[in-house]
Order: sequence, then C-alpha cells, then structure tokens
Amino acid sequence: MEWLTPANLDLLTSVFLILAAGFTSFMTAALGIGGGLLLLALMASTIPVAALIPVHGLVQLGSNGNRALMTRQHIDWSMIKLFSIGALIGAAIGSVVVVQLPLYLIQFAVAVFILFLVWGNKPGKQELSKPGRIFAGAFTTFLTLFVGATGPLVAGFVHRNNYSKLQLTSTFASCMTLQHILKAVVFTFVGFAFFEWLPLVILMVASGALGTWIGLKLLNKIPADRFKQIFKIIITLLALRLIWQGIQTLV
Repeated sequence: MEWLTPANLDLLTSVFLILAAGFTSFMTAALGIGGGLLLLALMASTIPVAALIPVHGLVQLGSNGNRALMTRQHIDWSMIKLFSIGALIGAAIGSVVVVQLPLYLIQFAVAVFILFLVWGNKPGKQELSKPGRIFAGAFTTFLTLFVGATGPLVAGFVHRNNYSKLQLTSTFASCMTLQHILKAVVFTFVGFAFFEWLPLVILMVASGALGTWIGLKLLNKIPADRFKQIFKIIITLLALRLIWQGIQTLV
C-alpha cells in the first residue's frame, strides 16, 4: 500500500483524507459552501505544508468539476465567460508575484469582503456587473494561489446574482473548477511534483464524487428559501472563522 502513502504519510492518514474528501464534498453539494475550507483545515494537520495548497487544489478540482458536470444544465455561462477572463488575469499576476502579503492581512481582508458581499445592501435584484464579474475572477484566482480555499469569497460574489439554488450551486462549482485548473497549471509551471500524490488524489476525487452525488440528492429536497438562509449563515461563519484565525496569527 506504499503507493497510497505519499510523502511518508501512513495508511490511516491516507484513508482519513479519502473519507474527508467524501464528507466535505457532500457538505458543499448539500449546503452550497464550506467543504473546501473544511478540507483545507483537515489537510493542513496531516500533509506537508509545501504540498498543502497544490494538492488541496487538485482534489477540489475533481470535487467541483464533478458537481459542475452533474448540474451543468443550470450553469450561468455568461457569468463563467466573464469570470474566466478575470481568472486568467489573476493567475498570470499571481504566478509572477514573489512577495506574499502577511497571512493575517489576507484573512482579515477576505473575511470583511465576504461579509460585505453577503450582507451588504443590494440595489433590488440587480446582478453583479460585467466588470464586477471580471474582477471577481481576477481577485479570487490571485488569492487562491496563496491561501487555498477561496470558495467562500467566490460564493460571496456569485451570491450577488439572483440565482435559484441549483443555478447557485452549478455556477459556483464551475467558477471553482476553472480556478483550480489554473491553480494546477501555475503550480506545475513553478515545479511542484504532482505525480507522487496522484494515487491518493484520484481516490479522494472518487470519494468526493460519491459525496457530491449524495449531497445533490439532499439539495433537491431543501426548500429554496431555507437553502439561501443556510448558505448565508455558513458563509458568515466561515468569514468569522477567518477573522479569528487572523487574530490568532497576530497573537
């Protein structure tokens, strides 16, 4: 079973990560958000720091890709097109940035921005503007190269649009899929060796696909109003968690 234990991970840890990938994918599919950040936290305590962001991104690519594929008929392609333009810009800038901002500054900024996007005043049902969609792609893709799980921030942008629960889920998953593809390209470009992690990643993605399928079955049974309430509460809790982590970083 050595093929399943890269970077000197033990078998029990590998099995734990596979199960965690399934549970967090279920959580994201059923409730719309949160699984990626939870998985990042779980992986942070089990795998080498140097591998955390790229490996997490590859697993999330599979998870979000499966969710986008399973809900493809509900994707808002106009959002994806503009988000893609921004994402390419953000990835290009991020790939050449050498100096990283202090972690606590990023945590505070992302958390405050999430809270504003979710709870700030909205002019009726006006959707995110075209420049706003491009900015969302650029800003979040740049950040994901340094902090990993920007799902709550992307969700905050997507939430500004007047989507149904399935449109919200599918469009969010598509944005995240694109973002993780670009992340994988950037980390490959800078020399990260994905190959030794592939067997574990493949099994984590397979577990995530099962979790996604079960979660989407539950999603269809959640009333739309209740779904939006749960969605906003989860994003808010994740933002508050970022603030707490930022405070701990400073202490």
